[in-house]
Amino acid sequence: MFDKLKSLFVVEDDTPKKPQAKTKAGSSVPKPKQTTSSTSVPRTSTTASSGKVNSKFTNVLLKAMEANNLDGFDYLEYKHSLKSLEKMPMDEQTRFKSAYAMAQTMGATPDHLIKTANHYIRVLLDEESKFGQALANQKTKQIGDKEAQIKQLENIIKEKTKTIEQLKKEIDQHSKGMHAMKEEISGAAIKVESTKNDFHASFNNLVSHIKKDIESMKNYLK
Repeated sequence: MFDKLKSLFVVEDDTPKKPQAKTKAGSSVPKPKQTTSSTSVPRTSTTASSGKVNSKFTNVLLKAMEANNLDGFDYLEYKHSLKSLEKMPMDEQTRFKSAYAMAQTMGATPDHLIKTANHYIRVLLDEESKFGQALANQKTKQIGDKEAQIKQLENIIKEKTKTIEQLKKEIDQHSKGMHAMKEEISGAAIKVESTKNDFHASFNNLVSHIKKDIESMKNYLK
C-alpha cells in the first residue's frame, strides 16, 4: 500500500546513471582524494538552504497518510485514477473529468472527494505540528544549550581576562621591586667593598707603624 501511495506523489528519477570509467583490469577508476591541510579549519555555511523535497520527510508524511487512509473510495483512489491517465493523450481538464467518471461508478461525488482531500491535508498539518515540536526540542538541545554554554564561556573568558590583567600588574610590580632590589644589592656591594678596603687600609697603616717602631727599637735599644 505504501509503495502504491508513494507512486501517486513521488516522481522517481529515471535518468540513467553514467557508468564509471574502467581500467584495463575492469575495475572502477577511483577519484583522486582531495588533500587538505591539517591546519585548515572546515567552514560551515551561515545561511540555510531554501529547502528541497526530501525523500526521508516525504516518506514520513506519506506513511502518516497511509495510517489515516479512509475506508471506501476517496481522494486517494481518485488520485490513483488520475495517475493511471497521465500517459494518455488528453489535457488536464479531460483527465480530471475522465477520472471522475470512473469515480462516480464507486459512488463518489465532488464534495466527497474534496472533503477527503482536505482530510489528508489535516493529517499532514498534524504531522507538521509534530515536526515543529520535535524541531523546537532539537533547537533547544542543539542551539539553545550551546548558546548558554557560549554565554558561560564568555563569562569565564572575562573573569580570566581580569585575572590575567591583575597578574600582569602584579608581575610589573614584582619586576619593579626586583629591579629596585638589584640596585640596592649593587649599592650595598659597593659599600661593603669600600668598608673592606677602608678596614684593610687602616689595618695596614697601623701594622706599618708598629713594624716601623719594631725596627727602630731593634736598632736603638741594644
